[in-house]
Amino acid sequence: MNNDLIRLLPDSVANQIAAGEVIQRPSSVIKELVENAVDAGATAITINIKDAGRTLIQVVDNGCGMSPTDARMAFERHATSKISKADDLYRLHTMGFRGEALPSIAAVAQIDMRTMREGDTVGTRLLISESKFEGQEPVSCVPGTNLSVKNIFFHQPARRKFLKKDSVELGHILREFERLALVNTDVDFTLIHNDVTLHQFMRGSFKQRIGALFGKNIESQIAGISTETSIVKLSGFVGMPRFAKKRGYNQFFFVNGRNMRHPLFHRAVIQCYEQLVQPDSQPSYFINFEVEPSTIDVNIHPQKHEIKFEHEQAISQILVAAIRETLGKTQAAGALDFEADVAPDIPLFNPEADMPVPGDDAESDFNPFRASSDNEMHAPAAYARAPKAAPVRDWDALYANFSRERSGAFEEPLPSGDEAADALFVADTPPAQQTAAACFQLQGGYIVSPSHSGIMVVSQHRAHVRIMYDRYMAQLADGPVPSQQLIFSENFELAPSVSAILESASATIASAGFSVSRAGDNKWSLDSVPASLSSGKAMEALYAILEDVEADVLVDASAFRSPVALAMARSAAISASHVLTPAEMESIIADLFRCAEPSFTPDGLAIMTVISHDDLAARMQ
Repeated sequence: MNNDLIRLLPDSVANQIAAGEVIQRPSSVIKELVENAVDAGATAITINIKDAGRTLIQVVDNGCGMSPTDARMAFERHATSKISKADDLYRLHTMGFRGEALPSIAAVAQIDMRTMREGDTVGTRLLISESKFEGQEPVSCVPGTNLSVKNIFFHQPARRKFLKKDSVELGHILREFERLALVNTDVDFTLIHNDVTLHQFMRGSFKQRIGALFGKNIESQIAGISTETSIVKLSGFVGMPRFAKKRGYNQFFFVNGRNMRHPLFHRAVIQCYEQLVQPDSQPSYFINFEVEPSTIDVNIHPQKHEIKFEHEQAISQILVAAIRETLGKTQAAGALDFEADVAPDIPLFNPEADMPVPGDDAESDFNPFRASSDNEMHAPAAYARAPKAAPVRDWDALYANFSRERSGAFEEPLPSGDEAADALFVADTPPAQQTAAACFQLQGGYIVSPSHSGIMVVSQHRAHVRIMYDRYMAQLADGPVPSQQLIFSENFELAPSVSAILESASATIASAGFSVSRAGDNKWSLDSVPASLSSGKAMEALYAILEDVEADVLVDASAFRSPVALAMARSAAISASHVLTPAEMESIIADLFRCAEPSFTPDGLAIMTVISHDDLAARMQ
């Protein structure tokens, strides 16, 4: 009787287990295939996907290609050309090294690969389905590799079921593509989804690639950092504090050409912005680290996102110093936008034009210290202006107070009692506050009103956000928000990733009162806006919706209402510097207390505070 229980798993089962760690969704496939293409020396990579990668992921590159033997060996587990011994793990100059990516992909999908080396007369075609080799044959193709991954998870219904909507998976693909494109600026990239080109740009500088991915406007919102020490060389860009966002910010770390996540370095960056941005906002950053490969370990995460540094504390301090130096310069001098047209309108010099010249009367006996009546007959034409009020000539009266004794400055009686209070109130209080018996406005955007327990101080902007939020929520619950057609449509341009999200969620956006239509590649036209918003406020609200709302929420009508109502309310609400009339202050207070939750904004910020009678009494002791 054989009582042995431990057995060796077949390669197909081992590959599927590895695929659970390496291949989580279509974006993981794109990451592995593009990194292989970069390792193969490709200078042009085209990514073609169908149905957000469910049906097809095709990566075409012009790299070195593979021989027939290498093509077959590449899909064997732990087969790699990147390393040959354990010490090579600490001298890595390539993205891949484990030999797990291709066999893991082949374990969960159907593979059709065509590849040929430069100089060969014929290439190789390889067919694999769920780790099962189906055939290999010569084929005519161009140098490089063309690898198609079809029907991912087609025999794993549980994995395929848990894939999100196409718009969500496309969002993950776009995020992964951004990381790959930013770290490989010397490669031409093209991304096509359902026969629509989402990205296409040529190789260039790091800043040009950032602008190509996220829009030209971001180039004027970032400042460069650069420093070099014996343990690390830092370069890249950090966002200026005034452009920090609550959502939609872009944060990227790269080390030796590899994308990474590093919590310690992220905290170091945020530390530099603590006193410069709002607590709920985050800056954008794009930072490259160049270190000796022997001082880092990239083999600690299945997807190689996390990297261990030997000198991470020292590098963190260097990072803080470099960012603070850059922020100090940009905060002091400001950012120069060379694309902005702010030059004054200076007329061209015309040598033939008649120019006025001083006449002979310029040499007059005009005396600026003489009385104005005496100068009228002597003043030249150049001084001829409208008559002015006569100056004060009683010099003794003008300087009378300067000759008084200092002790006499306090001899005049001051008003006392109610007269003094009335005088101060009339002198120092704005007219709008003098007429308001119930409440008045403080500088800084606060409404002060008496209450039964003391004095209530209300933030007028936050109160109006709560009021508008409740109104928009009621409108969205009743059906589509009423909209008004614009006489002249407003054109705007979005980053390709945001443009793809807007296209998939245009129907849901329309339910909020926004009607948009395509006007070109990544260009859109705003045709109608919510009736309660002006066109300027509507454009601001639309940008806020696209930045603040997740892609999966935009296509889910039930989850869509609250974040969109909040984005619209923030855009429609009055500012903290807006001057209110007494009637407007009373209206805001009344509308606020009709809300279901008048004490806090929808995102949890306090709207009001009450200073009790006991607090006032304690302060007066």
